[in-house]
Amino acid sequence: MTAPPASEERSDPRAGEPGAPPLTFRNVSKSFPGRPERVRAVTELNVEVRAGRIVGLVGPDGAGKTTVLRLAAGLLAPDHGDIRVTGHDMIREPVAAQPELGYMPQRFGLYVDLTVRENLELYADLRGEPLEQRSTRYGELMKMTGLRPFVDRLAGKLSGGMQQKLGLACVLVRAPRLLLLDEPTAGVDPVSRRELWVILHRLAAEEQTGILLSTGYFDEAERCDEVLVLDGGKLLARGTPEELTRRVEGRTFSVSAPEQLPRDLQARLTGRAGVVDAVVEADRVRLVLESGASADPAELLSDVDRAGCEAVPPRLENGVVDTLYAHRRGPGEEGPAAAEASRSAEFGAPEPDRFPAAGRRSPQTNGDGVAIGVKNLKRRFGDFYAVKGLDFEVARGEVFGLLGANGAGKSTTFRMLCGLLPPSSGSLQVAGVDMRKAPAHARSQIGYMSQTFSLYGNLTVLENLRFFSSAYGLAGKQRQERIAWALQEFELEPRKRHASGLLPLGYRQRLALAAALIHQPQIVFLDEPTSGVDPLARREFWQRIAGQAAAGVTVMVTTHFMEEAEYCDRLAIMTSGELLSLGSPADIRAAAETPENPRPTIEDAFVHLIDSRDEGSNGEE
Repeated sequence: MTAPPASEERSDPRAGEPGAPPLTFRNVSKSFPGRPERVRAVTELNVEVRAGRIVGLVGPDGAGKTTVLRLAAGLLAPDHGDIRVTGHDMIREPVAAQPELGYMPQRFGLYVDLTVRENLELYADLRGEPLEQRSTRYGELMKMTGLRPFVDRLAGKLSGGMQQKLGLACVLVRAPRLLLLDEPTAGVDPVSRRELWVILHRLAAEEQTGILLSTGYFDEAERCDEVLVLDGGKLLARGTPEELTRRVEGRTFSVSAPEQLPRDLQARLTGRAGVVDAVVEADRVRLVLESGASADPAELLSDVDRAGCEAVPPRLENGVVDTLYAHRRGPGEEGPAAAEASRSAEFGAPEPDRFPAAGRRSPQTNGDGVAIGVKNLKRRFGDFYAVKGLDFEVARGEVFGLLGANGAGKSTTFRMLCGLLPPSSGSLQVAGVDMRKAPAHARSQIGYMSQTFSLYGNLTVLENLRFFSSAYGLAGKQRQERIAWALQEFELEPRKRHASGLLPLGYRQRLALAAALIHQPQIVFLDEPTSGVDPLARREFWQRIAGQAAAGVTVMVTTHFMEEAEYCDRLAIMTSGELLSLGSPADIRAAAETPENPRPTIEDAFVHLIDSRDEGSNGEE
């Protein structure tokens, strides 16, 4: 990357060195105590973020992304190497650099009992922003974030997307030369994500702020000027999104099989020799082949009836996954896809041969085949209706997605369906049980995995499994068998003595899903189950869910990852507590087709539906 002309550098009396890049790492390493030896979180890292540029960090859980950001913010000291923020030495003078940087961690500390304005005032006090400059700055921030109508609303009454934007505004009360963001859009709906990125591009372009951020969304990484791919604390690759994408040119294909659900086709292809990655994309599967593998993927599809295949242009996601694949495979070693297949065979996860080669499975949709029935369901809090009259059914064995912007009422609906919150009115049947009369009986038939993974952090993995199996009424030999199943199926055996609160996020997700499934429920509710989890862990997670659906388990899920919606049989899209659209992913996409966008994605369709409603979020759930 080339530096901006000197005339574009801001004249700032706080600057460490005129013209110095906002951030430089030189041969930086950091390790932490571990067993049996220290864990290398970052190894010999060299990074430069220049003014007006956005640099993205991508990689799996444990790659070192958060450690890099905390080192840059001066919250950690490196074991060795040099870190400078606008020329300030962050080892010798970290305090001097603080006025010039803003840092927003994954769990930014808003004060929920203070209003938007009061939160801004508090952070302005902490940042030492002069009183005479605050009014102008607040006006700029409120206009930038769209929060002007909500300045007197309590932060706790804002939707998740609005809270993220308020958190960013608090970081920006004093304009930084360097902005550090750790997963700033995790758990945020697509509309709010797009709005946040408008803000970031404006900061980079208009204020020449250098931005370093981590993200689990590849479409966000594509909006960066440069992308750094990390794994195990090592920098594997760096370059523009276009440069990283080109590494898989000629190796990406789109595969279809009209007799199979896309998620089943994906499971059949995952782990086959020569396959780097297979991911559901609309009603097809995007396939990435190994470098040097046969350029004709038809050989992989010989046992799939009426399979079709065509070459397609690569995307950044394909290039990043290929980079991780090559790193983990090493010379002559087994790659992640093949390793997943061997684990599947050993532990019973969904392996390629588990799904029949012909015949789409249709969930049962009549009579006793209804797993969830909702009629005119409402829930109010005081005078506010979070849910305003929902009507839908979910068939046994169906994967049903519930989508919506932050504040749409999804979590409230979920809590009612799980018996955790009584409805104000309407009819609600789950597993054949009236949830208004016998919710306790229904709860024995369902599993629930919440957004925050309701685990006991001070208990070990094994102790959590023992607790949840007992809570679900398992005892004796059955309880021991199910615990052994969970440890094997989710590859938790090596970590069973580890405190769950100290596990990497991907392993906490595995444990939470194991706890939800340990009593073999008929219905599983998954509330934002992959929020904050890296893309590779999300693939593994959905392969497990596909296996549960194939076994006849009904799955109901909420997600903000729109590509995950393609794994669902049907989708319900909510806004302001009401049902906006209901149908298959293909139906939802077809409704958003326009001459300008004849092949919309689910995210395009979602944004189109929300925008066409033209109500906007009310900021409450």
